[in-house]
Amino acid sequence: MGGIIWLASYPKSGNTWTRTFIHNLFLNPEKPVDINSIATFTLGDGDKAWYTKVAGKPVDQLSAREIAWLTPKVHKAFTEAHPDSVFVKTHSGLGTAFGIPLITMECTAGAIYIVRNPLDVVISLADHYGLSLDDGIRMLNNPKGSAKGAEKGVEHGTIEQVFGSWSDHVSSWLLFNRQYLYLMRYEDMLDKPEQTFGGLTRFLGLNPPKERLEKAIEFSSFETVRKLEDEQGFSERSHKAKTGRFFRVGKADQWKDVLSDKQVDKIVKCHHDMMKHFDYLPK
Repeated sequence: MGGIIWLASYPKSGNTWTRTFIHNLFLNPEKPVDINSIATFTLGDGDKAWYTKVAGKPVDQLSAREIAWLTPKVHKAFTEAHPDSVFVKTHSGLGTAFGIPLITMECTAGAIYIVRNPLDVVISLADHYGLSLDDGIRMLNNPKGSAKGAEKGVEHGTIEQVFGSWSDHVSSWLLFNRQYLYLMRYEDMLDKPEQTFGGLTRFLGLNPPKERLEKAIEFSSFETVRKLEDEQGFSERSHKAKTGRFFRVGKADQWKDVLSDKQVDKIVKCHHDMMKHFDYLPK
């Protein structure tokens, strides 16, 4: 039995990219791993199947309060899924539901947190959930934000996840014990992949040969996974996605060509302090 290493982020911030990198790094395959297999390597904390297994009955028969009460037991079950530490994807903030922590610290070994400029997040968020940009901004700015409604019919295999506003989410994870937290900026993953992903491997206590690190970076690159999605499809793609893709653009600063000044102002006004902390304020 091992502890959970959380792969945490606000939605559409690079979580799947990180999971794909870790999968390729550990397996060290001769060709990129099937992107539809990453869920077998990294678990998802919102997966209804785990709640059904622990509850002994379909999760759809449970109330939101009952689901919250099950959360620590589900997380305990995660730790028993592998003899060593287990990677678990989450979009939950470090908060509570019905007084129950969304992240069970007793089962936790560490966390990797990925943060991305909210001006770019909202564009991917709106596309993924089939929202207008203005509705995406409202979701990003909502202190009671959750996947409810936005994900209805999108990810029917998951329970509702609570993440609050973008700033709420990021600030909550910054409270995690820094000794056991590795923080990555999406933009650094793009611009400084060897330094950023190399730091991740060291955080995990690994020291892979340079060639293995470079291969994992290449096999998880946007160009590679975009091609795999075109060839194989991707099970995590939302059927509401306007572009029909999960891997949409994979670039930084898209907002400059997409968002209006008014839309930028709405986001900056709500998240100014946290954006300043991560050097995301428009120049």
